[in-house]
Amino acid sequence: MAVVSEAPGLFLRKATGLVKGWSKFDAFLYSFMSVNFVTLGLFFAFSVLAFVPSGQILPALLISGVFVTFLVVTYAGLISVMPRAGGDYVWQSRVLGGGIAFVLAVTGWWFILWYWAPVYANILNVEVFQPLAAVLGLDGLTDFLAKDIGLFTVAIVTVGLAAVLVSLGMEGYAKIQKVCFYLGLAGLAVIFLVMLFGSRSGFESAFNQEASNLFGTSGNAYQQTIELGRTNNAGPIVPDLGFTPFLGDSLLLIPFLCFWILWPNWGATLYGEVRGASDFRRVMGGMMWGLWVTVAIAFVFVLLAAKFFGWEFFNAANLNYWATVYGFGDAAIPIWSYPPMLASFYFHNEAIQAIIVLVFGAWFLGWAGTLFLSSTRVIFAAAFDRILPEKVADVSERRHVPYWALLLMLVPSIVVSWLYVYTSDFATFILDATLVIAVTFFGTSIAAMILPYRKKRLYENSPIARYKVAGIPLITITGAITALFLGFNLWHWFTNDLYAVNNSTSLWFMASMYGLALVIYIVAWFVRRSQGINLSAIHREIPVE
Repeated sequence: MAVVSEAPGLFLRKATGLVKGWSKFDAFLYSFMSVNFVTLGLFFAFSVLAFVPSGQILPALLISGVFVTFLVVTYAGLISVMPRAGGDYVWQSRVLGGGIAFVLAVTGWWFILWYWAPVYANILNVEVFQPLAAVLGLDGLTDFLAKDIGLFTVAIVTVGLAAVLVSLGMEGYAKIQKVCFYLGLAGLAVIFLVMLFGSRSGFESAFNQEASNLFGTSGNAYQQTIELGRTNNAGPIVPDLGFTPFLGDSLLLIPFLCFWILWPNWGATLYGEVRGASDFRRVMGGMMWGLWVTVAIAFVFVLLAAKFFGWEFFNAANLNYWATVYGFGDAAIPIWSYPPMLASFYFHNEAIQAIIVLVFGAWFLGWAGTLFLSSTRVIFAAAFDRILPEKVADVSERRHVPYWALLLMLVPSIVVSWLYVYTSDFATFILDATLVIAVTFFGTSIAAMILPYRKKRLYENSPIARYKVAGIPLITITGAITALFLGFNLWHWFTNDLYAVNNSTSLWFMASMYGLALVIYIVAWFVRRSQGINLSAIHREIPVE
């Protein structure tokens, strides 16, 4: 690999100052948490299945996993060629050019993650705080959390938590992730056992009793939930649990699933700090395990949910929640029917219910750092390449944390959270936040396709040069398939009202973020040129870690 040791003046300093603080297992945990089944899977993928009642979730899940596998192989290949902090930005800038890379990667990894802060906060609210307040009978807290001030308070907690986790450094955060991983799996095992050995009639009885005790419902709340679901959906609410791959509307579920399953490469920006990152098979294995262990968990959950909750009830409860959020219907209980909370009703014990909710909170805690951690390395890499002010590339001596980059995530996220809660239109502006990240991945897929031809010497000296199919570089093939898969999802997100993100106002707002990134790059180009620094020359070289 070509590096620049004889001309350190190109970069901010001779080496980044970051250290390799993560093992292969740490990288696997980050990938696993990035496609978090509980936070993103249950809330953003499995809660919307009723909107495609003719789709089949199991083949859709399998197809999604297969195509995301190509994304994993593509990113693992790029990491093994250039294992540097900054990921997408570094690869795109060295293959496609600095301007394109800065606009795509900085928008997708810096600006857009500000807008994910209230999304993370909402998940913390509906999966931890509201269920905990409900099972403990804290009606005043439940009411507070339903108000604007309650959500903003949770947002401040979320942003603060993410900042603290990142400030611990790579090694410190890895320790937190390990604890959360084992706690989360333990909680999931308990719930799965309840769902496996418990009966549907027993759950129906438990739900009716606890809905009455906690929320003051009367009558058969289980049947009321199903009837409300039928009314809210004006038709069937039971997606088919059959298994016919490529069956019509099953493909429509894939863009929903990609709100959750598309991110096993979320740690790609961190591989300058992972030991053995140049080992293609080792890197690929970590992300692949993160992806497919999650897919396996999802398969098991679907089968158990159909057995224990009843597939119609499960989908009706989720549909009714979204009906209350968007104002087109009602629900039997006033909060989201969070599956771990529902399963805990089987015990009829307030303390056990609270413990289960708290243990499942480990899934959020282990995931919360993803809000800022990956983004700080993209910001840092851009500063190390002299596009952003030099201060932004400062790294603390003790924990090797780029604190100024972290600050550039923290402060705007607080402002965004306030706007999200207290203004009526801002939530509409940020609907396309996920779409923008997919566009960044699309750009990286294109860079991967042409890497063997655009950077021939670098590619030929890398571990992936020996992997070819019919004489074509493997990374070119996987990059093309990944680009097609991302294009499929982007097309549906852009054009189909089903996914609720093809909003023209949001698209224009996101376009303004690209415009902001472009302005920053142009200003940096002229400023650095006046200082005798050639950004194009920097982007032809690879920094030393």
